[in-house]
Amino acid sequence: MWQRNQTSLADFILEGLFDDSLTHLFFFSVTMVVFLIAVSGNTLTILLICADSRLHTPMYFLLSQLSLMDLIHVSTTIPKMATNYLSGKKSISFVSCATQHFLYLSVGGAECLLLALMSYDRYVAICHPLRYTVLMNRKVGLMMAVVSWLGASINSLFYTVMLMQFPFCGPWKIHHFYCESPAVVKLVCGDITVYENTVYISSVLLLLLPILLVSTSYAFILHSVIQMRSSGSKRNAFATCSSHLTVVSLWFGACIFSYMRPRSQRTPLQDKVGSVFYSIITPTLNPLIYTLRNKDVAKALRRVLGRDIITQK
Repeated sequence: MWQRNQTSLADFILEGLFDDSLTHLFFFSVTMVVFLIAVSGNTLTILLICADSRLHTPMYFLLSQLSLMDLIHVSTTIPKMATNYLSGKKSISFVSCATQHFLYLSVGGAECLLLALMSYDRYVAICHPLRYTVLMNRKVGLMMAVVSWLGASINSLFYTVMLMQFPFCGPWKIHHFYCESPAVVKLVCGDITVYENTVYISSVLLLLLPILLVSTSYAFILHSVIQMRSSGSKRNAFATCSSHLTVVSLWFGACIFSYMRPRSQRTPLQDKVGSVFYSIITPTLNPLIYTLRNKDVAKALRRVLGRDIITQK
């Protein structure tokens, strides 16, 4: 207990992603451009859904929550990494590390749950279109969002408190660019068997069960699409689901790579690559995928832009 209290007074050292070479300066610049695209894209998606009354449906409400999660996720990790790189400092306080761990784990878990629930929304829309307004009303959509946020936050709080109670061995250098759980665990002095087992169970609940729900939903959707006689209806159904399936594949693929591998097979480089993908790349691609491949969102964007042009004239 005393050892834990003493380590809590010291700062952790984040290794970061980049060094001082020109090549890494270029990659840092690219990362910041991607970060700005992610922030702009997700913010724009949220504002469009709020501003256009035609998008005030459960499906787009859930999409706005997904964009909010991506926005928080990318804002939790990249600004600190950029600040450390530009200032030449690599430290992060114990409290800041715990806060960062809680936030990224909360939005990550919430996104897993939300993507699974969004697949149910698509199942109802395609397999039971006449009952959609009954099965997927605003109250149901709000409950889905609350369950995603609350469930993931409770899970994250539990594991953050549990992890930060361990004593840490010096030097407290985290071989990562933020306080991700697998990287922080490597600094722990003591038996972490119980912690690892509970994390594994949580990973199954937040990754494999949502994947099972998504797979089941799309199995029913595929069966319904095959039975459709109209080729136009089939195209609309596939267009409606393709964006969600793409996002699901990118997100869960990266998460499984990062959290479901045995500890003995992990390397710092692999952890960084996996984290870059789901903490930077995926939040950037999500709004682009939904905006470019979704006719309703694209139309809303054109209406807003057209309205601004008319106002300026």
